[in-house]
Amino acid sequence: MEYKFGARFKQYRKQNGYTQAQLAVVLGIKQSSISDWENDISRPEYENLIALSKLYDESIDTLLGNEKIIK
Repeated sequence: MEYKFGARFKQYRKQNGYTQAQLAVVLGIKQSSISDWENDISRPEYENLIALSKLYDESIDTLLGNEKIIK
């Protein structure tokens, strides 16, 4: 099964126990930005990809779907 970009980010967020609002606080961004990522309206800046990679202890490639599918 192929995941859309936004669906992957939503799945990682939920898997790690964050609400959109909580994750926004951690990243220092607006909650609407998280919503936009999850709804494939926009993409995170590379600084946020790095922060998410560290927060979730996953490579950026994995977050982007280039290494494995979350099960």
